Amino acid sequence: MGGAGGAKAYGAVVLIRVMYSGMHIMSKIALDQGMNPFVFVFYRHTTAALVLIPIAFALERQKTKPVTLKIAGKMFVHALYGVTACGVLFNLGLNYASATSSSALYNVQPVVTFILAVIIGMESMKLKKLHGNLKVAGILCCVAGVTVLAFYEGPMFRSFNHHRLFQHGSSSSSSGAGTYSKNQWVFGIFLMTLSNILAGLWTVLQGPLIEDTSKLMNTTLQISCASVQAFVVAVAAERDFSKWKIGWNISLAAIIYSVRN
Repeated sequence: MGGAGGAKAYGAVVLIRVMYSGMHIMSKIALDQGMNPFVFVFYRHTTAALVLIPIAFALERQKTKPVTLKIAGKMFVHALYGVTACGVLFNLGLNYASATSSSALYNVQPVVTFILAVIIGMESMKLKKLHGNLKVAGILCCVAGVTVLAFYEGPMFRSFNHHRLFQHGSSSSSSGAGTYSKNQWVFGIFLMTLSNILAGLWTVLQGPLIEDTSKLMNTTLQISCASVQAFVVAVAAERDFSKWKIGWNISLAAIIYSVRN
C-alpha cells in the first residue's frame, strides 16, 4: 500500500479513531448521569437497526443471496458474542473507568485481532524476518502505551461536564461520577479488555460470513439480532421502565453519535 491510496487509508483509520474517542466521551457522560448501560446498549443497537434495515432493503434486495435458516443462525450467534456481549461488557466497564481508559483499550483491539488471526492461521509472524520483528515491537509498544493510559489515573482535570446540555436531568446521578474505588476501576478495565477480546474474535471470524451474504446485509442482520438480544438483557437487568426514558440530553446525543460510528 503506497502513494495517495495508502495515505487516504491511514487518514481514514486516524479519523475513525478520533470519532470513536468522541463516542467514548459522550457515552461516559451519559452513563455518569444515570443512563443504565444495558438500556443504553439496547437503544444504540435498535437505532442502528432502524437506520440500516431500510437502506439494506433498498440497495440489496435484488442482489443479496436468500437468507437461509442456517445463515440466520450463524448471524445470531456472532451477534450474541461480537455485538451484544461486546457492547454490554464495554459499557459496563466504561461505567466504572474513564473515557481515556476506554479509548486506550480500544486501540489495543487491532493487536488482539492480529494475535487471534495468528493463532487461527490467518496471519503469520516470522520472527526471523525484519517485518516479523517489527510486528512484535509494534505489539509491545502498543500494549505498553495502553497499559499506562488505562491504569494510571493521574491528576484530575476540570471537565467540560459543567455545560447545561450535559447536566440536563442529572443533578443527582452526576454527582457520584468519578467516585469509584480502585477495585472498581480495575474491574472496569477487565470488562473492557474482555470486550476487546470478543471484538477481535468477531472481526477474525467475519471472513466466512461475507461469503454467505453481502457486507451491508451481514451488518444489518447482525445488528438486528443484537437489538433483540440487547432488549432481553436490558429487561432482565432493569425492570423499572421509568429509567428507560430519555430526553433531549446527552444520552440521546450519545445514542445518535454511536450509530454514526
